[in-house]
Amino acid sequence: MTATANKQLMQDLLAKAAGGDRTAYVAAIADDVTMVVTGQYSWSPTIRGKAALLHDFYGHLAGLLADGRRTIPLRFIAEDDLVVVEAKGDMRTRAGDPYNNDYCLIFRLNEGRIVEIREYCDSALTETVLGSFPATLKQSR
Repeated sequence: MTATANKQLMQDLLAKAAGGDRTAYVAAIADDVTMVVTGQYSWSPTIRGKAALLHDFYGHLAGLLADGRRTIPLRFIAEDDLVVVEAKGDMRTRAGDPYNNDYCLIFRLNEGRIVEIREYCDSALTETVLGSFPATLKQSR
């Protein structure tokens, strides 16, 4: 796929997800996806595989955050097989605390499938509001 097609795909997927329908986004994740949350803190594991990403990372987040959570894409930049997304979180914890992190997400795509995600965010905010990521869910870096 071209950079333009990859950008359009991510715009469509993330618009649906921001509207509350994550089905297409989840379907576009490759079974062998790798997600890296950058940094040197508890929320910076490398997650390998779709099942681990959905269960260990996104599943843990879902347990901490209230329904209606969303990440709003603000800007898309595409080159070759990469799409960079600047985004803003619009979330609350189940206890009602705001969790509105800023994100830079880099998606690498292969034939319309998300094969790699790199996430940059405010690590101090993440740990202050969400606490530490459970060591039992971390995979090797």
